[in-house]
Amino acid sequence: QVQLVESGGGLVQAGDSLRLSCVASGTGSALGTGWFRQASGSEREFVAAISWSGGTPLYSHSVKGRFTISRDNDKNTVYLQMNGLKPEDTARYYCAALPRSTLISAQEYQYEYWGQGTQVTVFS
Repeated sequence: QVQLVESGGGLVQAGDSLRLSCVASGTGSALGTGWFRQASGSEREFVAAISWSGGTPLYSHSVKGRFTISRDNDKNTVYLQMNGLKPEDTARYYCAALPRSTLISAQEYQYEYWGQGTQVTVFS
């Protein structure tokens, strides 16, 4: 049974940084992984994704240049380094994993496994 557990969220001031972690278990081997976020009253949106091998990642336009996704397969962990945080980055951040057949994706519907999320709140 695949489980994803996020951590690292918190309350920070605009301009600060946070690093989110997503630890996977039960996957057997590394899977393509993405980060999504959902602000209160909004739909969930794509943030970043990385293939199982850590190749060229995908980013949403709103975070490109500020956020960096990476992974350490020895630790079964995917990270989201968030720099230059803005109040509009406030949301619950979710980690999700793709099925083995899909290398990388920005499409929410393609993700098969989801974590419970971690809250990020940025105040100005």
